[in-house]
Amino acid sequence: MDVRPQLLDALSALRDRVAAARFPLPLAGATRARADRDELLAQLDDYVVPRLREPEAPLLAVVGGSTGAGKSTLVNSLVGRRVSEAGVLRPTTRTPVLVCHPQDHHWFSGMRVLPDLTRVWVPHQEGGDDLHPLVGREERVLRIETADTLPRGLALLDAPDIDSLVADNRVLAAELICAADIWILVTTAARYADAVPWHLLRTAKENRATLVTVLDRVPHQVVSEVSRQYGALLTKAGLGHVPRFTVPELPESAWGGGLLPATAVAPLRAWLAYQVQDPAAREAATARTAYGILDSLRTRMPGLAGAAAAQYAAALRLTAAVDTAYDSEYARVRSRLQAGAVLAGEALTRWRGYPLDCTPGELLDALVKSLGTLLLCAVTAADERIDEAWRQEPGADVLGLSRHDPTLDSPEHRIGMTVRRWRRVLEEYAEEAVRGLDTAPEAESVAALVATELLGGRRAKAAGEGLAERIGAQAAIRLRDRAARLLSEYVDRALRTERERRIAPLDALDIQAEPQAELIAALSVLQKER
Repeated sequence: MDVRPQLLDALSALRDRVAAARFPLPLAGATRARADRDELLAQLDDYVVPRLREPEAPLLAVVGGSTGAGKSTLVNSLVGRRVSEAGVLRPTTRTPVLVCHPQDHHWFSGMRVLPDLTRVWVPHQEGGDDLHPLVGREERVLRIETADTLPRGLALLDAPDIDSLVADNRVLAAELICAADIWILVTTAARYADAVPWHLLRTAKENRATLVTVLDRVPHQVVSEVSRQYGALLTKAGLGHVPRFTVPELPESAWGGGLLPATAVAPLRAWLAYQVQDPAAREAATARTAYGILDSLRTRMPGLAGAAAAQYAAALRLTAAVDTAYDSEYARVRSRLQAGAVLAGEALTRWRGYPLDCTPGELLDALVKSLGTLLLCAVTAADERIDEAWRQEPGADVLGLSRHDPTLDSPEHRIGMTVRRWRRVLEEYAEEAVRGLDTAPEAESVAALVATELLGGRRAKAAGEGLAERIGAQAAIRLRDRAARLLSEYVDRALRTERERRIAPLDALDIQAEPQAELIAALSVLQKER
C-alpha cells in the first residue's frame, strides 16, 4: 500500500477540510450533504488514515445485518465461545463487541480506530461467564474481548442492528462498518430480499469494499432454492463475485443462545483465515477497501463542495435581503429628518406652546418620543420586508421570522434607550455651550431649542433664531453642528443595532465562501500525490 508521508499529509489535510464543512441552512440536499460528510469522516478517521499509517495492523471484519439475523451467534460460533450477547429479544446487540487474539489486543485498546468509543476490557476467565455486564450503558463503549481461538491478525466486531428501532444503534452500526477492512453482511432465508441489507450491499459496492455475505438460518429443505435465488439477486446487482456462505437452520440457532457446530461456520472461518495468512489476499483486502474509499472521493468531494457553495449563495441572498431593507429604511429616515417629520403631533403642539404653555423638559420629552416612533416604524417596516423576502428562501426556516421574545428587550425598548441617551448627551453639549457666558441661559432650554431646530425642518426656523439670541450666533452654529453629528451617530446606532440583531442568527452560522474552494483544492492535492 502507498504509505508515503506526502500522501498521508494530503489525506489529513483533506480530512480537516471535510470536518470543517458545515451545512446549517435547511436547503435541498443539505441533509444528504451532512450525512455524506459524517460518513466520509467516519471512513477516513476510523479506517483509511489508520490503515495507511499502520498497514501491518490486524484485519478488522465487521459483522453487520438486520435485526435477528444471527450476527452474535455467528461471531460466538467463529470464536468458539460466547463473547457477544445473543437472544430472542430484539434488538439484542447494543454494545459492540470486538474479539481479537490476545497478542493483538494492543492494536485495539488504544484510539487507533473508532476513537469516539470508550474501551471496556475484562479478560476472559476459564470456567466463568464469558459475558461481562457494563457499567454506564448510556456511554458509547466498545467492549474488547480476546480469544486465542482466533488467528493472529484477525479481529471480529459484532455491530448493532442496521435496522434497529433505536436510532443511536443504527448510527453506531454505520460508524462501525466504516471502520471495517472486511464487511460481513448477515441476512436470513426469510429476509434476504429486504431493503435494508440491500442498501448496505449497494453502499459496499459503491465504495468497492471487501465484502462477504452470509445467508443464515436456511431450512434444509430449501437450501438449494434459496441460495440460487439469493445468488441471482447478487448477480443482478453486480455483486455476483462476492463470496457467499450459507448456514443451515439448526437447533443451536433457533433461540440465539447456543453455539453452532464448528462445521457450520468452517467455510467462513477458513476464508477469513486465508485473508489473514496469505500476504497477497491480505494486501488485496486492505487495498481494495482503502483505495475504494479514496477513489470515491472523486465524486463525493465535488458533491460536498457544491453543497457548501449552495449554503454560501443562500447566505448571501439572506444577508442581501437584510441589507436592502435596512438601507432603504435608513434613507427614508434621513429624508424624513431633513423634512422635519419629527416635529409633528404632540411634539408640534408642544413647540407651538413653548415657552408659555410648555417647559423645555416637556418639549424635549415630546421630541424624543416622536424620534423614537420614527425609528421604530423604520425598523418594523424593514423587518416586514425581510420576512417577505425570507419566506421565499427555504434556508431561512432555521433563522425564524421577526418574532420578538417577550422575555428579551423589544425593539421599542432598545430604540427608546438609544434616543434617551442621545438626549442626555445633547443636554451635556448645551451645558458646555452656556458655561462661561455672562448671562447664562438655562441649559435645558438651549438643548430644547437645538433639538427642535435639528428635528423640525423649516417649521423650526424660530428655534434657530432663539438659540442664536441666547448664546450668540457663532456658539449657536458650533452647537448645532455638534448636535447634528450626534443625532446622525445615534440614528445610525439605533438602526445598526436592529440590523445586527436581525442578521445575528445568520452570522452565528458563520457560512463562508472558502469551504467550497478548500474542498476542491484538498482533493486536487490528494489526487496529485496519488
